[in-house]
Formats: sequence, C-alpha cells, structure tokens
Amino acid sequence: MGIRLRVLSNADIENILKFARTGIDFVIVDVKDWKIIPLENIIAKLHKLHTRIFALANNPEEVRKMFSILEIGVDGVIFSTSSINEVREALVYLGTKSFELKPAKIFEIKEVGNGERVCVDTASMLHRGEGMLIGSRSNFLFLVHNESVGSSFTSPRPFRVNAGAVHCYTISPDGTTKYLSELETGSEVLVLDSKGKARRATVGRSKIESRPMLMIKAQIGNEIGGIIAQNAETIRFVRPNGHLVSVTHLKKGDVVLAHCKPATGRHFGMEVDDEYIIEK
Repeated sequence: MGIRLRVLSNADIENILKFARTGIDFVIVDVKDWKIIPLENIIAKLHKLHTRIFALANNPEEVRKMFSILEIGVDGVIFSTSSINEVREALVYLGTKSFELKPAKIFEIKEVGNGERVCVDTASMLHRGEGMLIGSRSNFLFLVHNESVGSSFTSPRPFRVNAGAVHCYTISPDGTTKYLSELETGSEVLVLDSKGKARRATVGRSKIESRPMLMIKAQIGNEIGGIIAQNAETIRFVRPNGHLVSVTHLKKGDVVLAHCKPATGRHFGMEVDDEYIIEK
C-alpha cells in the first residue's frame, strides 16, 4: 500500500513522514520547481524506515539526478516519455558497467623522448584501486591508477589520473572511445576498480603538458597492446593481486591488469563490426 503526494513545502514533507510511520510500503513524490532539496530532506527523514521512495522524472537527466541525491538516491523513478531514445539515454546514465580485467605480461619498455601527456582531473574523489582504462589501441587498455597514493616528494591527488599521451584512447560511459586530447571540463569518463566494476566520473579539468615519455607494450594471449605514459614515479599500474607498481619500476615479465578483446573498427569512437582494421 502506498500514496502519491505533491511536495510544495516542508509541511508536505512532514505529512509524508507521518504516513511513513503508519507503515505504508511506498510513497510517490511529485516535486515541481524545487527538486533536489525537498528530496534530500525526504530521503534523510525516511531512509531508516521501510517506506520506499519513488520520484517522478520528466527527462533522462532528472532520472539520473534522482538516483544520486544524497548518494543514497530514491528507490525508484517513474519516467513518463513517448521517446524510446529518451529511455535509452536514461539507461546509459544509469548503467553500471563491468569490464573483464586480465593479466597482461610486459615484454617491452622503452624511453621515447618528450611528448604531450594528459592529466585527467575528475570532479570525484577516486579510491585506492581505481583508475581509468587507457591504451594506444581501443581493444587493449591498461588500468592506469589514480594519484591517491602520495610519497615523500608528492602530495596525494585522489581526483587525478595521469592518464597517458594525447593520442591514447579511453572508454566513455556510452561505450564509445575518446582520445585523451578530446577530454575537457564536463566530459564524462569511466573509472574502474581492480575488479573491473565501473562508475561514471565528470572531468573537472584536463591538463596537457610536455613531459618525458615511456612506451610500454604487453601481451594477453595473441593480442598485443601498448601505452605511452609519462616517465614518472607517480604513474602506476595495478597488479592482479591489487598491488600498485610505478611505470618507472616495471620490468619485462611483470604482469599488470588490462582490458582486452578482439579488435573491431571504430568510426568517431563507435564500434563498427566486421570492419577490417590493424592497429600497431
């Protein structure tokens, strides 16, 4: 049993709390102009009760917003639309992806002189074990760790991934690839943990600077992939056991985590099946 209530003031929120305390199963909340603050207050008051909260949404952006309020989010969203494309867009916003990460064996490490590298500063705090998938080939991407680990010479920057050279690929939440050079304030990227579970993050700033670079090549099965990254101790890969290893400490034969799949063609970042392609 549940009720639907329009929320226009704090009195309406107190009314919802009163009904929730009677043991109703759910409440459908209809907020009009003020959406975030009223729902924050409702979630804060009801989250320890057993009443589920459903909110009405008018577009895909609102769907995403409702599920992220106070990090807890509502229990469900009622989204009314006549557009199947808007439904697909909402699913992209909500989608939590997982990527299979496999052990990649390093077989070549080479200093390649200066190049332009991209630091991706996100609007999110990144945790130990998390990073971005980066590589010179779209089907072979290394898990590059964030800079949450400090040292005696550097302070932690848990929002940053020193990702790689400007030409390298990364994966967007909608499954397309982007060159690191294309990332800018407001772009969205995928952040993965060492188990392959992905979440979305918004780019707050992208910083491109000339630095000494290092080429690293690795192999998974018959697939070979590479990455060009800054030659510095703060750039780290993730080993299969979850431990971190700096690119400056990598040796031939070391094993790191990477995402690998059969090569496909890409057109402006979108996969094109059955297109002949070779990337080296």
